[in-house]
Amino acid sequence: MRTHLHFDCLSGISGDMTLASLIDLGVDVDHIRRGLDSLNVADLKLVVDDVKKCGFRSKFILVEHPEQKAHRHLHHIDAMIDAAKAITDSAKTLAKAIFLCVGKAEARVHGCDLQKVHFHEVGAVDSIADIVGVAIAIDALGVQSVSSSPVPTGTGSITIDHGRVAVPAPATAEILIGVPIAECAIESELTTPTGAAIIKTLTERFPSARPFGPSPAMVAYRVGYGAGSRDLPGQANVLRITMGELQSGTNHPGQLEADRVTLLETNIDDATGEELADVAERLFAAGALDVWQTPCVMKKGRLACVLAVLCGGSKVTAMQNLLFENTSTIGIRRQVLERTKLVRRSVTVKTDYGTARGKVVTLPNGNERFTIEDDEAKRLATAAKVTTSEIREKALLAWRSE
Repeated sequence: MRTHLHFDCLSGISGDMTLASLIDLGVDVDHIRRGLDSLNVADLKLVVDDVKKCGFRSKFILVEHPEQKAHRHLHHIDAMIDAAKAITDSAKTLAKAIFLCVGKAEARVHGCDLQKVHFHEVGAVDSIADIVGVAIAIDALGVQSVSSSPVPTGTGSITIDHGRVAVPAPATAEILIGVPIAECAIESELTTPTGAAIIKTLTERFPSARPFGPSPAMVAYRVGYGAGSRDLPGQANVLRITMGELQSGTNHPGQLEADRVTLLETNIDDATGEELADVAERLFAAGALDVWQTPCVMKKGRLACVLAVLCGGSKVTAMQNLLFENTSTIGIRRQVLERTKLVRRSVTVKTDYGTARGKVVTLPNGNERFTIEDDEAKRLATAAKVTTSEIREKALLAWRSE
């Protein structure tokens, strides 16, 4: 069984709501407590209770500990997790990935180096317990794929260590770049930085065919409810997680993968071909997935081009900076797109002209398709003084004969 989790974030998501929902799914509380105890945080206690929100039963957790005012850096938290002997390596890796997600957002918001970020609210003991507890629970469930509804953030304002800010909090807004946000007029912080980092990291590390949207076709085995601390007007402040098995055709391993990418576009009418080619090289070197130019006609009949960049969400800022610094543009359009991909693997084939690398993709019907890497075809063709077409034919025959 491929264990799938679907998060229904009608009332947002936070660390404590997520951990409570996973416990309600059936994860052994004592197993989580043993892992948290090994963090060696003095007098840390995880309290689990049943509560009702708008008449619906749900789990509620409370992390009890003596007040601690010390602010932690990312390496302090990583060291604490690494030293925990009752936590598996996979759970440690997941917990550190969630903290890294928060750290990158905080560094961006405050304009400082990642290693110099002070973890305030998220560095507090209760948030550490939430994140590590969630990682332990996800690992215990053997989760293989995750999806979620669009995430509501709420509206209004809250007060944090840096003063009064609009909802979503700056770090939350940064983390949710690339994540579909649901419209919500409730004046409350529904999604916290911890919750945002958890759902973003889980959907990235345990990908499904459609990371965000309605529940996929699945056979549900358990449903867990985790309560938040507030009471919301007109709806239960709970997070629901459904665990089950995806139905056939929903998420075949080895057939289709899905992710989200960001498309950046800008119109340029005063650059030479050489300048645009240089920008494209810089973008590729910085990690762009693809770069292309489309001829267009701008205002006043000027011939121009649309310079487009496709990149992962974590590369958006770097790509934008490169465009602003190396072109004359004063504005960039941005779209977050969902992408479906064939699963691929790298292979090496032996031809009459030498060994070459290629890739094999698996089609939805289960058939496979081989393509030699273009650079490899050119290398062998140059050395043998033949055409690249002949190299491609030989490589295909070599793959088929294996």
